[in-house]
Amino acid sequence: MPVTDIQIAGYRSIRKIRFPVRQLSVLVGGNGVGKTNLYRALELLHAAALGTFAEEIAREGGLASVMWAGERRVTDKPVLTLSATFEDITGGGYAPNLSITTGFAPSYGLETGFPQPTAAAFPEEAQIKSEMLSMKAGNRTVSLLERRDSVAWARDTDGRRVQAAEGLLASETALSALRGGFPEVDAVREALSSWRFYHAFRTDAASPLRRPGLATTAPTLNADGSNLAAVFATIRHIREDTTDLDEAIDQAFPGAALEVPVPDKTSSFSLVFPEFRHRPFGAAELSDGTLHFLALMGALLSYRLPPFIALNEPENSLHPSLLPALARVIAKAATRTQVWVVTHSRELADSLASETGVLPRQVIRKDGGTWLAGLNDLGFFPDED
Repeated sequence: MPVTDIQIAGYRSIRKIRFPVRQLSVLVGGNGVGKTNLYRALELLHAAALGTFAEEIAREGGLASVMWAGERRVTDKPVLTLSATFEDITGGGYAPNLSITTGFAPSYGLETGFPQPTAAAFPEEAQIKSEMLSMKAGNRTVSLLERRDSVAWARDTDGRRVQAAEGLLASETALSALRGGFPEVDAVREALSSWRFYHAFRTDAASPLRRPGLATTAPTLNADGSNLAAVFATIRHIREDTTDLDEAIDQAFPGAALEVPVPDKTSSFSLVFPEFRHRPFGAAELSDGTLHFLALMGALLSYRLPPFIALNEPENSLHPSLLPALARVIAKAATRTQVWVVTHSRELADSLASETGVLPRQVIRKDGGTWLAGLNDLGFFPDED
């Protein structure tokens, strides 16, 4: 279910922005313009599907810490809103009694704010004020899920609007709570919860990347990279096709080769460099930059890619000479799934443009808030077809 559009309002440095999401989206900018806030807002949508939205807000210091940090107009509400629109994924009907013959192209959004005195929530806890899941059907919008405070309504398998839940906690999202009997809700929840975010892999001595992994098949890399060895073993011994992985490693480290033994009780990998042919270097011995690069390879070349991958500053700790190889792998991954890249590095952005023809978008400040250069107020880029 590809995402086509994101809207964010009232989050940290973001007053209000709506922007398109492509098969490959590249955002580049300096420090302090709000790149990470854009990335983090997408993580919050992911958390809404997982049921961890309030926890994520609490980890950021509570609701007061994440609200719009700029000046407020008297009419501005102290709320945070997030929404995502998806591409048509069916091409078939939805509910005969609604006469809907178009496909299923849903839009999900939520609004959160401070608890009311009577709400079952703590003072700094994010309270879900409203949620909406809808779809376009010709010239009209059909509501598939609607939540107000603690009550949610949804359309069942027959297209009837029914009360789906009551007594929802202020911190609970209806999207995560409703299970069974609401296939469209299930589809959107599954799509959002399957997104993967990769940012700042740990490479210290105690990093999960440096430890042996479980001897299990691993189709997708975990967010912390803890199953990297199993991901490599799955590519090598289950898929039995390491062409892209081998080419990427050779481009980054000419003459080097990745060794991945068949797992027994654990999975492991090592790198053999041309100057030390008889001395494999295990994960515990590799440099931080080399290990970080290998983790990115695991994220982007895994057996089964998630439907959406977001990379936040993937160039961190990498030598500039590795960026063309990284760009080539990102471009290859973007032929299999949606990839969203936020970067400081103009060199990486330019390499991606050279590989794919995708125009990087500059993250800037506009009227005190985070914005994308060239984006108009309607939420699209006039220079795109």
